[in-house]
Amino acid sequence: MASADPYRPIPHRSTFSRALRSIVSPYYRYRHAKLFHSIRVGLAMLVSILATTGINIPHGIWSSVTLLVVIGGLQHHGNIRKKAAERAAGTLLGATIGLALIVQQNVIGSLPLTYLLMCVVAGICAWFAIGKAGYIGLLTAITMCIVAGHGDNVIDTGLWRTLNVLIGIVIALAFSFAFPLHATYSWRYLLADNLRDVARVYTRLIGGKRYDDAELIKVFLRLNARLVQLRSLMPSVAKEIEVPQSKLEEIQRMHRSLLSSLELLGTGTFAHADPRTRDTLERFCGTDVRAVRATLLATARALRFGGTTHFSIPSTGPTCVPDPDELHRLDADLQGPYWLMQRLAEQTGRLRAQLFVTELNWNIERQQRGWHRLHGES
Repeated sequence: MASADPYRPIPHRSTFSRALRSIVSPYYRYRHAKLFHSIRVGLAMLVSILATTGINIPHGIWSSVTLLVVIGGLQHHGNIRKKAAERAAGTLLGATIGLALIVQQNVIGSLPLTYLLMCVVAGICAWFAIGKAGYIGLLTAITMCIVAGHGDNVIDTGLWRTLNVLIGIVIALAFSFAFPLHATYSWRYLLADNLRDVARVYTRLIGGKRYDDAELIKVFLRLNARLVQLRSLMPSVAKEIEVPQSKLEEIQRMHRSLLSSLELLGTGTFAHADPRTRDTLERFCGTDVRAVRATLLATARALRFGGTTHFSIPSTGPTCVPDPDELHRLDADLQGPYWLMQRLAEQTGRLRAQLFVTELNWNIERQQRGWHRLHGES
């Protein structure tokens, strides 16, 4: 049998396979999150139009309005479950109040009373709109106006609008779970990007290649921007992976401390040290420097490529136990940079340890692989 031609070109993936990979791959969906969300909302709008206007349901536009209100600003799986339910509850409550206002208007026939009741309901909703139940309060008032108008809508109009609101809620909830972007993936990829950048900056500083002020400012603006993004994702991540938010807060705190130490290292006396001073410090910290860089990169790979056995969180981290005898031989000008590098190694080890403890929660791919293995065996 003829052997395969080693020079045979690797066939290119078809357009369909590339598109399928983009949909299935969490990283591709993270990279193109806005595109996926836009497509999802656009398809939901199409279904809303076909389900109402397409079959001549009166006032079908309110189905589309409700759809946009419920799902338009929801992206991550962690906040979809909670906020979609809150928005649906507020919409249903508002529709009920709107119908009640129409009924009382038909029974009593006093527009001033209707206006007064609408103002009272709006005030109550505004009270709850500033707080944890903000979505429910705000949408209750909006939906009341949609259904009741200014009290001059007839009962048939109110019922049709209520039906359209319900249709919009059902379509929104159905599409809200279609290819959602897990906040956990965004949290992991952003943290991995920062750890890779920290390793790159750390290695460059230790290697003696200086940053100019403008370049260093640009680097830390990028690192801090990701840090802020991670903060906004934490509530959704905590719900998705069922980890107390206090543990994520501890990871965030250690991450922030790591960036602060790196910034001090990049702007302090060590950043302007001469080659002889750097060589002296490297003899004292050489092992720790290599261990810190290896731990940062290995942790970043584990966050980026979760689920693969060869990209897991390291079981050990860099050690930072200073030798008192060595410290006596170190020049006074190097004491600060030395302790700062020891501190950075300690922070790297603690951050690795915290991610190692919670890996079973945030490593969604490994969870899914274990679930499929369990059910395959059964």
